[in-house]
Amino acid sequence: MYQSDTLTLSDFGFQLAATDKLTNARAGVLRTAHGDIPTPIFMPVGTVGSVKAVHQSELRNDIDAKIILGNTYHLYLRPGTDLLHAAGGLHRFIGWERPILTDSGGFQVFSLADNRKITEEGCTFKSHIDGSRHKFTPENVIDIQRLIGSDIMMAFDECPPGESPYPYAKKSMELTHRWMDRCVQRFRETEPLYGHQQALFPIVQGCKYPDLRRISAEHAASKDAVGYAIGGLAVGEPTEVMYQMIEVVNAILPADRPRYLMGVGTPANLLEAIERGVDMFDCVMPTRNGRNGMLFTWEGTVNIKNKKWETCFEPIDPESPAEADRVYTYAYLHHLIKAEELLGLQIASIHNLTFYLSLVRAARQHIVDGDFSQWKSAMVQKLMRRI
Repeated sequence: MYQSDTLTLSDFGFQLAATDKLTNARAGVLRTAHGDIPTPIFMPVGTVGSVKAVHQSELRNDIDAKIILGNTYHLYLRPGTDLLHAAGGLHRFIGWERPILTDSGGFQVFSLADNRKITEEGCTFKSHIDGSRHKFTPENVIDIQRLIGSDIMMAFDECPPGESPYPYAKKSMELTHRWMDRCVQRFRETEPLYGHQQALFPIVQGCKYPDLRRISAEHAASKDAVGYAIGGLAVGEPTEVMYQMIEVVNAILPADRPRYLMGVGTPANLLEAIERGVDMFDCVMPTRNGRNGMLFTWEGTVNIKNKKWETCFEPIDPESPAEADRVYTYAYLHHLIKAEELLGLQIASIHNLTFYLSLVRAARQHIVDGDFSQWKSAMVQKLMRRI
């Protein structure tokens, strides 16, 4: 039986390259078996092994995604772990040689409020695909992520609504901690399946309550993990409360390990969280909003469906590293989105992901250059405008 005394692993390392003098922003590098990840970093969401409307070659060459995210719940249901195991893991199955992070599926399971039951043992739920019944426990969620073969695995947690009352938030957090302990034990007792090490990130919960967040951060930090995640934010609480909780948690989590803010958010959210010491992000917003005609740009957000873009023959972004941004115009994208052409969804998704990755790269460079605080303040004002 495999047994590790800690969750730190030789394939993994995190080194800080620079810190901002006026804020808690930092630039670093997270080392994994599938490549180094410069931080701050944004991870495109590839829920079922695919970033919607975006080809892997575009993720590599135009967007230059250093890591993508998959989801345990969705991959478990379809295509299933037997097929993924036969393929040699998710990397080989989808033809992606760079790092992958998998969410534990906790958020997806608990969003099925009418089709699941939570107990101490785990969570029983009905598939959204065919109504079949399944059960997730801390132990089998680790086993599933071993079969998926992601570089970074997440502990199984309960994600309560943002406005949960204190008694429920406390009870939920304590359950998450017991599940976290079981995840850590299972992780230590099992081996990777595909020749590369995997890391396990504990998840901090506690809803909008500072004392609960402190308790949860201390419990997670005690695990001596490669990195840590902050969960249960951007789920209904006010934005300022989210920022406050980030500050509370990051004051406790180890400074020499990466911090991952789950499911966040807008470009302005990213910069505010980077200022508070967050290193890793994921969110469906760039692709989902893009498919609905919203573009994120350096001057603010664009609703490409508006008639004003019908005759705008300027390229979407002539300075972008993505060819689609340099070649296609606002007018053409306006036409494609209005006509519901698939190419429009592709161009908008590529643009938004390229922008998000360019934004975190710019943030990193300004941290290294020592002027992040000034740049961020001006940038946030632009990002929150509607053009």
